[in-house]
Amino acid sequence: MGSVELQKVAEKMNLKNLTPQIDLLGKEVNVPDINRPALQLTGFFEHFESDRVQVVGYVEYTYLQKLSDDRKEEVYQSLLSYPVPCIIFCRDLMPDQRFLEIAVEKDVPIFLTDKTTSSFMAEIIRWLNVELAPCISIHGVLVDVYGVGVLIMGESGIGKSEAALELIKRGHRLVTDDVVEIRKVSDDTLVGTAPDITRHFIELRGIGIVDVKTLFGVQSVKETQTIDLVITLEDWNKDKQYDRLGLEEEYTEFLGNRVVCHSIPIRPGRNLAIIVESASVNHRQKQMGYNAAQELYRRVQENLTKRK
Repeated sequence: MGSVELQKVAEKMNLKNLTPQIDLLGKEVNVPDINRPALQLTGFFEHFESDRVQVVGYVEYTYLQKLSDDRKEEVYQSLLSYPVPCIIFCRDLMPDQRFLEIAVEKDVPIFLTDKTTSSFMAEIIRWLNVELAPCISIHGVLVDVYGVGVLIMGESGIGKSEAALELIKRGHRLVTDDVVEIRKVSDDTLVGTAPDITRHFIELRGIGIVDVKTLFGVQSVKETQTIDLVITLEDWNKDKQYDRLGLEEEYTEFLGNRVVCHSIPIRPGRNLAIIVESASVNHRQKQMGYNAAQELYRRVQENLTKRK
């Protein structure tokens, strides 16, 4: 897991800072999980996940309002003595002045949001899971083809960017060219993004750098995309046996997650864009329960049975 700056969290979640006296520079969130400090407000601090963002909802807030001033002081001092990244109050529930004073003393940032507790927690967990997911960078091109995230790989100069440009001309969307940042957001999902510096750019040998967003419009680019299919381009080798039926899926692995992979041999006259489109639609068909190779196999078996 990496880390994300607390200031970035506040900006992304549109949080109101109730403790502007506290310098947020250098403060980070390191885990994507969230904690609601219900038990901690009663004085039970065993197994307290103090490294998580703390979220206070209506139940915790109402409980605090019913405490005596002395008990509040005790609870506030105990809770805020832990090095929590921050505490966020939902539903525009404003903490009392004493809570904010102790938070400033203990250097614990306090934020406010108008969102309901459940929806806010779902939103921040989803966002932090992406931001803090394990990440690798690989050489390739990522495009969205009919809603399928296709990662095109192959040796430098084999034609990945040219294939991507043809796909863009045909109405599909570019996510990133040359460098793909892959994040593992779950055991089933890989998400690809572009580095900030190369976002929306394509390098075409002999022409140079092309700004896809400027040339083809905002509909031709996309910020992030799940990686559903990998297509590896390679030079044609007449001595190599290529899969011609596709009865068995081949896979490649990133960060422990398997992704369906096809190896496509390159020869003059082969239209890569159409091949990638066909592979994407075929992949969607398989996901929906129809496999053309298995259907052909079934027909062949039926035909053989009839001849007996």
